[in-house]
Amino acid sequence: MAISVAGGVRPGKVIEIERRLYNQIIVGKQPVSSMLDELNTEIEESANKLDIERKALKLRIEKQVKERQIYLEVSTHLTQTVKNTIEHQLALPQSIIDSSGITESQILLLDLLLSPDLNLNRLRPIIEDNSWLCRDLINLINSPSSRHRRPKNGDVKVTDIKLVLNYIGLENLRTLIPYFCLRNWLPSGNTHLLWITRKLWRYSILSAIAAQALAQLHNKEPSLTYTCSLMYQFATSIMLTQSGRIFDKTWGTWLREASQSRDKQVYDAIMATEFPAEAIFNQVMLHGHTLNWQLLNLLKFEDSKITLVLKELDQDYHFTELSPEAAIVAKASCYAKVLLLEEQQLIDPQEKRIMFDYYEFSAQELLRLKAQNFRKLDLL
Repeated sequence: MAISVAGGVRPGKVIEIERRLYNQIIVGKQPVSSMLDELNTEIEESANKLDIERKALKLRIEKQVKERQIYLEVSTHLTQTVKNTIEHQLALPQSIIDSSGITESQILLLDLLLSPDLNLNRLRPIIEDNSWLCRDLINLINSPSSRHRRPKNGDVKVTDIKLVLNYIGLENLRTLIPYFCLRNWLPSGNTHLLWITRKLWRYSILSAIAAQALAQLHNKEPSLTYTCSLMYQFATSIMLTQSGRIFDKTWGTWLREASQSRDKQVYDAIMATEFPAEAIFNQVMLHGHTLNWQLLNLLKFEDSKITLVLKELDQDYHFTELSPEAAIVAKASCYAKVLLLEEQQLIDPQEKRIMFDYYEFSAQELLRLKAQNFRKLDLL
């Protein structure tokens, strides 16, 4: 007789499958195409060239015993230095906030957008306080896909943020601002993290689309579940960004020192050292979901609906004990994981049933999600 896993203590198999998705995102070598707007397309060519150069160096090093020994020693030392620095920062969550550039105004925006009686006059000064967000919104409204929302003269560029916000409208901002916030927190301009970033971004968007669909099906406010689904990867995004910066800084410093000392073997060993993805994956699994709400607490948003849902999802409750909003976020995350693992042929039908059974998907929910367009998030 089959034992039901629905809703109770999260079985080890469910935990293993969920870890498998994060392992594929952070450690997996499979490149993916970007989703929606092309994230970091300007560095894709550099990333490919660096990867080819690193592989060629490693192949040559492996053929020479002495160089291989130097590579192993230098690479191990460099990787351990990076890991120690990252672990030290993770032990002090406030230092993550200080070095990452996360501000109270960014979280305030997300919190305000959940208010039913919000107006644009309240939002505008906070948006203006975040220049990157103004830029993203202005670029969006001036993009070809948004021409129908602008004056009929196609050559006119809207640059005034007040006009931009009026064109977009409050309801669309509830979708756009969380989207742009997470994108801003993801690693950018980093050749070592290009594929990781694309995979995490796609997972986040698939989760957000699923959360919207499930909220609408159950007559819940989609803004909260949509925002929380994106924020479920908040700390992971920050951890990857900070890890990438630490690795780049350490890696670059060591390269310069080796170049100045004219030690080609050491230089090649450093050049061939890869980003310590396995170590970062372990840190994300250990700290990611807890830091989601701890960072928001440090920013003084401990009573925010977003914080409360994220904290609920971290407390390892039985699924049946979650609030309706947290349950939708958990289901959306599960569905996105299954979709992505299926694409890579990393989950079998029985495992898929275990996941859907634990998160208590109904036939109606699965039909709604199966009919959903996951290729594009409707931003406007």
